[in-house]
Amino acid sequence: MKAHRYADKGAYQKELEKLQEKILHVQQAYWHGKRRAVIVFEGWDAAGKGGAIRRLTENLDPRGAHVWPIAAPTPAEQGRHYLWRFWQRLPEPGTFAIFDRSWYGRVLVERVEGFAKPHEWQRAYDEINEFERLLTDDGVRIVKLFMHLSPDEQLDRFKERLNNPYKRWKLTAEDLRNRDRRPAYEEAIDEMFARTSTDQAPWVAVPADAKWHARVAVLRHVVDALAAAVDVAPPPLDPAVKKAMEKLLA
Repeated sequence: MKAHRYADKGAYQKELEKLQEKILHVQQAYWHGKRRAVIVFEGWDAAGKGGAIRRLTENLDPRGAHVWPIAAPTPAEQGRHYLWRFWQRLPEPGTFAIFDRSWYGRVLVERVEGFAKPHEWQRAYDEINEFERLLTDDGVRIVKLFMHLSPDEQLDRFKERLNNPYKRWKLTAEDLRNRDRRPAYEEAIDEMFARTSTDQAPWVAVPADAKWHARVAVLRHVVDALAAAVDVAPPPLDPAVKKAMEKLLA
């Protein structure tokens, strides 16, 4: 039986809602301060990235957050440097860009599946570090989350998806093939952590066997990372607005 940090769903929901209110306040501070943030989700298939992203964005103002689901590059994107398509999706001032998978595909799936040549994925560690350094030097906050799932729990979730007509679309032959190559992916993930977890953009591994715990852990870390050294108090009332309102009420 999987251990949850919460005695019941009510306790989980209470903690979740408290953090969702906090991330809304952080978003408002970023909006008014014209700050930018990039939130990266990586992890094993069926680790709950989509569910965590839904809880993260549920109460956000949609004008200030954009979720980018990253799949295989299009033919037009394949003809350019692999980071090109991510430059097109960077956040505008005052907004969050949330990536459901990311440029780390170059050193994960593209490495393991042979889509990138060895010299291409080997040089990518330095390219990615420089890409992220350019962003952080320009004031962008980067939060990188890897959702870790044990092999046994992953198999249970695959079975659930197979047997649930409304979830079958989530299970693909690629998921099953990737599972067979888990040792190769583990090696790639370990090297990714070792070579791209920097002081400015560290990796955080989120235990994801327990969905409730993982969703709350994701929200808590994002709130802490984005609120650090940022004034999240609401902005003062515009004197001109105050004066006009007083005149209207009078």
